[in-house]
Amino acid sequence: MQTHQLYINGKYTESKSNEWIDIVNPATEEVISRTPKGTKEDVDQAVEAAFQAQKEWELTPNIERGKIVRALGDKIEEKRETFIDLLQEEQGKDYELASGEIDLAIDYFRYMSEWARRIEGEIVPSDRPNENIMIYKKPIGVVGGIVPWNFPMFILARKVATSLVTGCTIVLKPSQQTPNTAMEFTKLVDEMDEIPAGVYNVVTGTGSEIGNALATHEKVHMITMTGSVTAGTKVMEAAAQNITKVNLELGGKAPAIVTANADLDIAVESITTSRLANNGQACTNAERVYVHESKADELIEKLRHSFESKTLGDPRENKDADVGPLVSKDRVEEVDSMVKEAVEAGAKVEIGGERGDQDKGFFYKPTILTNVNHESKIMQEEIFGPVIPITTFKTLDEAIEKGNDTVYGLTSSVYTDDLNEAMRVVNELKFGETFVNRENFEAVQGYHAGMRKSGLGGADGKHGMEDFLVTQVVYMQYKNDKQ
Repeated sequence: MQTHQLYINGKYTESKSNEWIDIVNPATEEVISRTPKGTKEDVDQAVEAAFQAQKEWELTPNIERGKIVRALGDKIEEKRETFIDLLQEEQGKDYELASGEIDLAIDYFRYMSEWARRIEGEIVPSDRPNENIMIYKKPIGVVGGIVPWNFPMFILARKVATSLVTGCTIVLKPSQQTPNTAMEFTKLVDEMDEIPAGVYNVVTGTGSEIGNALATHEKVHMITMTGSVTAGTKVMEAAAQNITKVNLELGGKAPAIVTANADLDIAVESITTSRLANNGQACTNAERVYVHESKADELIEKLRHSFESKTLGDPRENKDADVGPLVSKDRVEEVDSMVKEAVEAGAKVEIGGERGDQDKGFFYKPTILTNVNHESKIMQEEIFGPVIPITTFKTLDEAIEKGNDTVYGLTSSVYTDDLNEAMRVVNELKFGETFVNRENFEAVQGYHAGMRKSGLGGADGKHGMEDFLVTQVVYMQYKNDKQ
């Protein structure tokens, strides 16, 4: 069993607490590592290191920062299989998704490195003679990066690559449930002499301690956090003390609208992928299906066969396993409770509806619920498990209204071969992303952002990169000897 350390100012260091958090393999319930339970004092030390390092890092030519970010992606690729295995062990992903996440992290570092030469300002006309108005884009400063447990490597890439290429420094807080991939990545940083001490720091621990210490620190200039609405609210409240910028990707309750003109085979394949990906534990997962009543029976039958074909098991023991464990015992209990409550209210279990048959591990069977009331908890609150509730609609107006009837606004999808229907849904749904006739998953060059309680700011592409920048306007007077 490996014991990790904090990483502050270019060195591995012990936490001030001398307390530890056990990391558990969710498929076997075995303790696989332990990390320090960091303290506010540890955060203070890391932030101060990042603050001092940022002064020089900002002045490093953009192209040099880009080369370093690119090299980090290359180094991950060199240890690709190591990262895949660690990710499966700590988080429970199937092999295909785990390898896909690592490849996406590699791609993200490489993609963001290309922005080094594309951080641009503007020159605009002045109203005065002999004056230029110049708009500069500069790094925001020290970033506090809070990473969730469900995509620990990809979202690390989102926060670290973007911070470094824009000239920011970062203090990273990995999830207390899945820190092993982050600590393996830290080894790569430690090997690179090109990265000055203090540019990248890691403090492990609980969200209540480390997240709060980062969010309230006067030398942290932005908090970028991916997590629950509850955690995001606390971070936002804490950050308000210093008017610290927040970049928040929070929960989702993605509707999938299947119209009378949908290709059901495409809908079934996409909804299955969108629901069961990462064992149902993603903010972008399809969380509820609204199907036109004329297609309901056929869609449900096809979905049932699709779910039945999926294998439940430990993905490290069985590479063919499609669905692995949930991250914790608490997660299984919450999912099971939501399903039972829905059934008591009249929902019908088409498949699943219970925990897995494994002797150990936090498994829950892929589940389809029908006859689900739109007002029920399972249709209104995030499930974060391999469960899809289905209800019907008569008109497209009704489907759009029900799709929008949520406090969330992250992702959504529509399945139809009618362009007019697709455009209506796209224009009237109030979600940051809408996927048409495909699974719910974003591209690195797009923009991943939510509305309402799903967050503030965003990630990916030009607009995600610009969230790490601030604007400085310079009014430059000059002498004109001809006047």
